[in-house]
Amino acid sequence: MAKKAAKGGKSARKTSSRKAANAHAPAASSSVSLSTLRPPAGSRHRKVRVGRGIGSKLGKTSGAGDKGQKSRRGYSRRRGFEGGQMPLHRRMPKRGFHNPFSTEYSVLNLEELNVFQAGETVTPELLRAHGFVRRHRDRVKILGDGELTTKIAIHAHAFSASAKEKITKAGGTFEVVA
Repeated sequence: MAKKAAKGGKSARKTSSRKAANAHAPAASSSVSLSTLRPPAGSRHRKVRVGRGIGSKLGKTSGAGDKGQKSRRGYSRRRGFEGGQMPLHRRMPKRGFHNPFSTEYSVLNLEELNVFQAGETVTPELLRAHGFVRRHRDRVKILGDGELTTKIAIHAHAFSASAKEKITKAGGTFEVVA
């Protein structure tokens, strides 16, 4: 009889502790206010306090190991540092010259422009809309590869000499856009 009473007391204690734990959680029907806001369960972790004695597993050297540059306060390794060895970006040979002021063109051949109707005005915006030019910032240059079969007006940033010749031969016009 005494065992049953003890068991009953134990289960009664468990339910009361559950109720106490859920007392902080807002009820589903209650309104949300600044006093009821809580971070989601498990999203906030306590900071690990290092150097608090041998019982904490992170005492004495605080997880930094023994001696050396990396065990000292204020250590931070710069990007690409390889422990004094010549870093990879300095071991690689340098080749050529990169002009930072160069202008890049998306090139199109004349034969690709035959999809447009006769009398249509082809602009860089139209070429971007049709997917001929992928990158938005690129200028458009028309090259003279292939034959132009339709009479169209082409507006682009640059033309090759053969492209100009073939456009006028087909009866079309070209205009250099600034």
